[in-house]
Amino acid sequence: MAETIISPGVLARENDQSFQIAQPIQAGAAIIGPTVRGKIGIPTICTSYSDYTNKFGALFQSGSQNYSYLTSISSYNYFAAGGTSLLVTRVVSGSTITAWTPASSSRIQTSLAETQATANVNLTFISASVASAGSGSFGINGITLFYTGSNVANTTTQININTGSFSNSTIASYVFSSSAVLEVSSSVAPFSSSLQFISSSNNSPNLTLTYIGQNALIGNSQYFTSGSINYDFSGGVNTELFVLETLAEGELLNSVGPTGSNNTLLSGSTENYRWEIQTPDINDGTFSLLIRQGNDSSLFPSILETWGPLSLDPNEANYIEKVIGNQIEEVKEDNGEYYIQLTGEYPNQSQYVRVKSVLHPTPEYFDNNGTPKPQFTSSIPVTSSGVFGDGKGSNIPTGIAGNYYENISNTNIQGLKASDYTTSISLLANKDAFKYSFITTPGLVADPTQYSDHTSTITQLIDMVQNRADTMTIIDLVGYNSNILPVLSRAQLRDTSYAAAYWPWVKTLDPSTALQVWIPASTMIPSVYAQNDNIAYPWFAPAGVNRGIMGTVTQTERVLTQGNRDNLYKNKVNPIATLSTAGGSAVTVFGQKTLQKRKTSLDRVNVRRLLIELKSFISQIADGFVFEQNTETTRNEFLSQVNPYLQTVQQQQGLTAFQVIMDESNNPPSVIDSNKLIGQIYIQPTRTAEFIILDFNILPTGATFST
Repeated sequence: MAETIISPGVLARENDQSFQIAQPIQAGAAIIGPTVRGKIGIPTICTSYSDYTNKFGALFQSGSQNYSYLTSISSYNYFAAGGTSLLVTRVVSGSTITAWTPASSSRIQTSLAETQATANVNLTFISASVASAGSGSFGINGITLFYTGSNVANTTTQININTGSFSNSTIASYVFSSSAVLEVSSSVAPFSSSLQFISSSNNSPNLTLTYIGQNALIGNSQYFTSGSINYDFSGGVNTELFVLETLAEGELLNSVGPTGSNNTLLSGSTENYRWEIQTPDINDGTFSLLIRQGNDSSLFPSILETWGPLSLDPNEANYIEKVIGNQIEEVKEDNGEYYIQLTGEYPNQSQYVRVKSVLHPTPEYFDNNGTPKPQFTSSIPVTSSGVFGDGKGSNIPTGIAGNYYENISNTNIQGLKASDYTTSISLLANKDAFKYSFITTPGLVADPTQYSDHTSTITQLIDMVQNRADTMTIIDLVGYNSNILPVLSRAQLRDTSYAAAYWPWVKTLDPSTALQVWIPASTMIPSVYAQNDNIAYPWFAPAGVNRGIMGTVTQTERVLTQGNRDNLYKNKVNPIATLSTAGGSAVTVFGQKTLQKRKTSLDRVNVRRLLIELKSFISQIADGFVFEQNTETTRNEFLSQVNPYLQTVQQQQGLTAFQVIMDESNNPPSVIDSNKLIGQIYIQPTRTAEFIILDFNILPTGATFST
C-alpha cells in the first residue's frame, strides 16, 4: 500500500535500495578430460567432490596399477579450496554404450504365475500294500524337489500336479496323501521337500508336474527325483517387465558373472551397480527398487538409492518411469555446430539409472471395485536381484597402456589422444547453454615440438573462449622435465588475454591412490582461483602469499631463482615459486599475467576475470530488456539495475570509477528506428600492486625526521 499524507502531519517514508539482483546460473569452472565412468560428452554439474565421484568415479586400474585421472585430482583440489560448482565433461577414446539389464544375464522378473516349466514323471510302486480297505489302491514312491544355485530365492515355491495327465487311460482314481500342491520353503540349500501320494491300477503311471518358481530355470539347477531318477524341468518362461539402463557408459559398468559367498559379485566394484526388487505387493500393484553398489554383499548391502513403492501403471503418480526417469542425452551435430538432444518424457531423478523401457505396463491396474485385474497381477515383479551387462567401451583402448602423470605423451594422454577433446570443446562454445568462468583441459600441452597433436586442439580451445568472450582458459606450455627456454618460446606463440599459463609442474598427493604424483600446473590452478574467490573476489589477483599458496602441493619440478621468475614474467608466464616461510617453505603462484602481448589492463588475470564477471552479469540484465519498448522508462530501468551492481563492485575494490550512459545521447531517433538500444559502460579497473619498492635511507646521528 502506498504511503500518502492527507491531513497535516509528518510522513516518514522508506526507500529500500538494498535489493539484490539474482546472480546468473553458472558453474564456477569447467573441465574437460577422461573420467572412470559417467556420461560421455555431456557437460554435468558437480557441487562437491563426493558428487563428482558418485557421477564420474575416481580410482581405476591400468596394467594392474592403480591410477587417478588428472580430472579427478583437479576436481578434488578445486572443491577442497572452496569451489562450489564444476562443469565436468567426460571424454573417451572410441565409442561407448551404457550397461543395462540384459536377458542374457539377468532380468527384472515377473511374478510366480509366469515363471513355469513342466516335466513328465514315470512313477514306480513302493509296495503293493493296500492303503485303505476296499480301495484297490497301492502306495507309490514320493516326489522330491531339489533346486540349488545362488540365484534361488529363499521363499515358498510351488509345484502344481496336473491330475489329468496320466498316460494310462484306465486309471480310475487317485488320491494324494496331502494337497495337490507341493510347497517348498527352506533357508538352507539345496532346498527340498517331498509329497507322498497314492495311485491305482497301473505300475508305471505318467504324471505332468508344473514348476511355478521365482527364478529362471535355464542355467540354474532345479530338478526333482522319483526313486533314483532325476527329472529336469523345461520350458520355463521368465518375461521381462521393464529394463533399467545405467546413465554412465562403458564396460566398467558391467557386473555380470559368477558370485562368491554372501552373494558377492566377483566382477563387482565401487564403479558398477546391481539392482534389487523388494516388497512386491499384488494387492497394491507396487514394489520397491533398490540400486546397490557392485562390491557389496547380502550381509552388508551398500544401498545407493531406494525407490518405491513403484507401479507399472502409467496412470499412477508412482509409475516407475515418472519416479525414476527415462530421459537420455546425446550429443548431436548440425552444420558444424554441436548440441545436446534430450529424449524421453520424464526427467531423470536417479543419479545412476534410467528406465529404458516398460515392456508389460499395467494400465488401470484396479477394476471399478478396487480389485486388481487378473491379467495384471502376474506383472508385478517378484523379490529378486540382478546385475547390469552389455556395456561397451573403455577409456583405455584394448592392448594399449595409458600414459599418466609425468608420462603423458603426444599420442597417449591418459589413454586418449588430443582429437578426443574436440567435440566437447565445440559443444561448450554454446554460452547460452553452458556458463562457466574458466575452463581447463589438464593433459593437453601447447608445445608444437614435442606435442604436435595437441597444438590444434589447444588453438581450438583458445579460439572458443575468445569467441565466447565471457570465459578464459588455463593452458600448459611444456611437458614434464622441460628447461625454461622452451617455456619462454612456447609462450611467445600465443597472444590472447583469454588464456594464462603457469610453470613448472608440481607434485601433489593423489587422493585416490595416496601416492605423490607429478601433474601439470593447469591441474592445480583451478583450486587457486577457487581459493581466491572464496577469500576475496574474482577481480583480486589469484597470486601471492594471501591467495596464491598451493597448500596441497609438496614441491615444484624445480625451485625457481629470482632470475627464472623474472624471465618467466617478462614472457607472460606465471611462475610457481617456492618461498621460504617460518614453517619451512610454501609453493605459491607468484604471477597473474595473461598471454596478451600488448601492455594494457587486460594483460592481467584479475582484470580479465573482472571483465568476465561484469559482462556476464550485465548481459543477463540486458536479456530482460530484449523486445521491451525502446523508451526512456526502459533505459532508466536498465540503469537502475546496472549502477547499483557496479557500485557494489567498486566497494569491493574491483573498480576505482565507472560510468554508464544509456540516454538520448547514444540512442538518437536513428538508433531507435533501427530497433537498437545502446549502452556504454566506462570502467577503471583497480590495479594490483605487483612491484613494491621500499627505500631504506640511512641518516647520520642527530638527524631529524620531517613529517
